[in-house]
Amino acid sequence: MPPLAPPAGIRAYIGLGSNLGDSGATLRAALKEIAVLPGVQSCAVSPFYRSAPVDASGPDFINAAAMLCTTLAPLQLLDALQAIELKHGRERPYRNAPRTLDLDLLLYGDVVMDTQRLILPHPRMHERAFVLRPLQDLTPSITLPQGPIGELVAAAAGQAIARLPAGTP
Repeated sequence: MPPLAPPAGIRAYIGLGSNLGDSGATLRAALKEIAVLPGVQSCAVSPFYRSAPVDASGPDFINAAAMLCTTLAPLQLLDALQAIELKHGRERPYRNAPRTLDLDLLLYGDVVMDTQRLILPHPRMHERAFVLRPLQDLTPSITLPQGPIGELVAAAAGQAIARLPAGTP
């Protein structure tokens, strides 16, 4: 009997951000942890960006995006991401508080989901340059429910965001 083929994975996108502590080191550590999660078959990462907080206060954020191929179900992946956040000291004292690590499940294949714990696609990603620019780096031809990524990036052009040179911060 021939060996069973490995299960096909789903393409999922994660938004990463941090504005407390050594944000660059935290994002790099979290990306390594995501890449070795059981059920994650591959992980590609965008460049890092510096951006001003949106609807929040505190220092600038360091942001990135990751594209995963995973066999984890959406809520399993969310649970794993939240466990990584907790490991890195994530606290939720109030909405949009500064944070050591924020991992948002942005897209999970073509899944549309609206539960108390998870909304897919992420409901505000199309409004935020700090999500759109890294997504565009990973998949320049991606189309979100609100339109092609290039049009959405252009619409968010007024938001302060700067691509960081490789190896920083």
